[in-house]
Amino acid sequence: MASPLTMIGEFPEIAVDRKAHVAINAATRVFAARDGRSPLHALGPVSFDLRQGEFFSVVGPSGCGKSTLLDLVAGLSPATEGRVVFEDKEVKGEVPDGVAVVFQEDASFPWLTVFDNAAFGTRRNGLPESEVRERVDHALAFMGLTDFAKSYPAQLSGGMRQRVCIARAMVLRPRLMLLDEPFGALDQQTRLLMGEEMLKLWRETGSTVMLITHSIDEAVLLSDRVGIMSARPGTFIDIVETGWSRERGSETAMDPHYGALQSKVWGLLRTESLKAMGV
Repeated sequence: MASPLTMIGEFPEIAVDRKAHVAINAATRVFAARDGRSPLHALGPVSFDLRQGEFFSVVGPSGCGKSTLLDLVAGLSPATEGRVVFEDKEVKGEVPDGVAVVFQEDASFPWLTVFDNAAFGTRRNGLPESEVRERVDHALAFMGLTDFAKSYPAQLSGGMRQRVCIARAMVLRPRLMLLDEPFGALDQQTRLLMGEEMLKLWRETGSTVMLITHSIDEAVLLSDRVGIMSARPGTFIDIVETGWSRERGSETAMDPHYGALQSKVWGLLRTESLKAMGV
């Protein structure tokens, strides 16, 4: 069952928990006018919390501001109004310490080996090489990439390259991991397997995870809670608790409750998707 609701504008919004790992307070994002066009109100106002150690997914119509929301939480884009707070500190202008971001696009460096790709962030942060090697060896073993440590991205499949990007985030030992459609370019079977890897990583690290996805199936399968956004400017119209065990995996898709959750999320999302299409 969702947290208590308050009303902000047209849609109900989720009340902020004072003990939240991340708290978003009436945040909006308006992009300035360009080329004679009016300003674009992309997001908000949005108010909700990310609970410590939860796996939270966001679904919504195309163009509703899902990625914009992630950018605000990551510090990659400023809120026009409102505040984003991570671990009691306001997020302003840069990615906070303890936060890692994985994008949909293949962000591996083609001139670096798998090992050096995974080590990039730790070396940039100045960690001793002995600790870099320990962290990278562990991450590559966890992601099933040990045998490819000396390979280059061009020698890997798309799914393996995305695992490299996740390993690079993993070695930073983030307390908050933000995922922007990280499996979007992969086939369905690979997406399921990558989802299971992400759940294993989430359980091992204890990180808080926020996943942006277009896939209702993926959101329902992976998450403790699923936030459903309205058409632009995006706000949360509901947040659905899944009730899954922490030890869940792809077999959860065979649970009758899985289909019921899919139907509930789609029922909420369908109207907003039609609005976004102008229907």
